[in-house]
Amino acid sequence: MSAQERLTDALYGLGWSTVKKLPEPVAVRLGRAIADLAWKQRGKGVQRLESNYARVVPDASPERLAELSRAGMRSYLRYWMESFRLPAWSAERVKGGFDAKDIHYLTDGLAAGNGVILALPHLANWDLAGAWVTTKLQTPFTTVAERLRPESLYDRFVAYREGLGMEVLPHSGGTAFGTLARRLRDGGLVCLVADRDLSASGVEVEFFGDTARMPAGPALLAQQTGALLLPVTLWYDDSPVMQGRVHPPIEVPETGTRAEKTSVMTQALADAFASGIAEHPEDWHMLQRLWLADLDPTKGPS
Repeated sequence: MSAQERLTDALYGLGWSTVKKLPEPVAVRLGRAIADLAWKQRGKGVQRLESNYARVVPDASPERLAELSRAGMRSYLRYWMESFRLPAWSAERVKGGFDAKDIHYLTDGLAAGNGVILALPHLANWDLAGAWVTTKLQTPFTTVAERLRPESLYDRFVAYREGLGMEVLPHSGGTAFGTLARRLRDGGLVCLVADRDLSASGVEVEFFGDTARMPAGPALLAQQTGALLLPVTLWYDDSPVMQGRVHPPIEVPETGTRAEKTSVMTQALADAFASGIAEHPEDWHMLQRLWLADLDPTKGPS
């Protein structure tokens, strides 16, 4: 493990061990202070966030983009502060921390017994939404996590999410898809963050006027298992309660090849994500390159 990796692991460990012990108002102020400091330093992540916002809000002035990126960093740090503290939240705090609109799409889908896939972009706090599902709805689910370096950091994230009631599979290794399909055929729930392709072999979609690539997994799983595919978008307002919406199901097209059906369904997912991101761009935590025009073709997503 390199010195940088040891430092990264130690900092995350400090967050989970220390921040969760802070009174909530103190954690909120600390997160905002860290966000503002990072924003003022204008590192690569902040610059990329601002560049991505420029695509989402193409008519924004430089001043407006700066405001958005500052709000975006505050939202991003709110996510981290909440996540560090989630393991210490009571069940009642989790249940009261999220207001889900149109949740009937999910509950009706689960009652039908054919499995449900929830697909989300990097909006607000998807971990909190997941904890709400396992706590409020008493419904466990399976998800996939990107392999992180160092390995000890990946293990921390897996332990954290498993502690919230999630089954976590590694993105790499080639076995995740089969396990997800089995869970769905058993009538289970699968939740996937699906606005950024990590394989460089995803589906090209039109996203805010240009071409991006998003993972094919949600659409393929729906086709293969008959599970319901539901987009979800999340956002923050001025209250401590995160907001969210479950969107109507994305249907499997009646005609076309598997690749054609996957393309149509993934574009529909992208459109649903775009609707939520356009309404609350500051809560979209995309600090990486996403659009193909921004990617280094020799490296893929970064």
